[in-house]
Amino acid sequence: MKDIRIGVVGVGHLGRFHAEKYQQAAGVELVGIHDIDPGQAQKVGNELGVPVAGGLDELFQKCQAVSIATPTTSHFAITRQALESGLDVLVEKPITTTVNEAEILVELARERNRILQVGLLERFNPVFTESRKHLKSPRFIEVHRLSPFSFRSLDIDVILDLMIHDLDLVHEITNSPITSIDAVGVPVISQQTDIANVRIHFASGAVANLTASRVSLNQERRIRIFQPDGYFSLDFSNFSATICHRKAPADGSPLPRVTAREVKFPKGDSLRLEIEDFIAAVRERKAPEVSGEDGLRVLRSAIRVKEVIRQQQSEWL
Repeated sequence: MKDIRIGVVGVGHLGRFHAEKYQQAAGVELVGIHDIDPGQAQKVGNELGVPVAGGLDELFQKCQAVSIATPTTSHFAITRQALESGLDVLVEKPITTTVNEAEILVELARERNRILQVGLLERFNPVFTESRKHLKSPRFIEVHRLSPFSFRSLDIDVILDLMIHDLDLVHEITNSPITSIDAVGVPVISQQTDIANVRIHFASGAVANLTASRVSLNQERRIRIFQPDGYFSLDFSNFSATICHRKAPADGSPLPRVTAREVKFPKGDSLRLEIEDFIAAVRERKAPEVSGEDGLRVLRSAIRVKEVIRQQQSEWL
């Protein structure tokens, strides 16, 4: 089995972890890295013992596949160049900043028969992967994703930075088109929306209420799901879940019984699992867990949310 030659573009906070995971993966040769900051690239290159490419053309000539972990505003141009160079691509979320750009990339990957995967990590969180098999006909979903201000990803707002993960999961859980969106959001520290609350109605009748904040004192990543036969509280930060099921009434009782159990999941490395999925997709020429089409779908929803918030904010002026 030949090693897959992979490179990484953007080795800042997240991209450095991409490079580390590839270096540790079996059947992979990390052939090089590139960053717009030569000093950062050289620092990571020295730490990992990986060649530093002076430009994208130099790196892409050595690769079969590439991870792109640059600021969102550069995703479109770099991903397009990689696809046109014949490479398979794992691009961090969000896939691009506009729906039109994402559509172009998805079509380009299809035309070139290239793998296009989008980095939506929570799809690989064991809390979700183990629980989703029990989720049937959800009726109400409550989501909280809160974190302290990190001074990263300031080129995008909290919708594309944090909430996009949960919009993707809600799409997976409901498997139904959106019929309406209500939303409110405000800037707090940055010049963009830093905290937002969104209520989404789906054609299935399901309703999702999502709150995302990047200006909170504490971190929380939790989803609560209510469906006709039970209730699920999924804690993504602590790798745990509370699962309640409705049972038939006991003899002589008019009310159903409710059973509850706590489940602890082994702490999973979602980035490692994501990268392993990408490597398998490249090697086996199969669709990844999170495709370019998935990235386009959730971006469409995120842009709709942003438009509703923009209208709401304009009414305040």
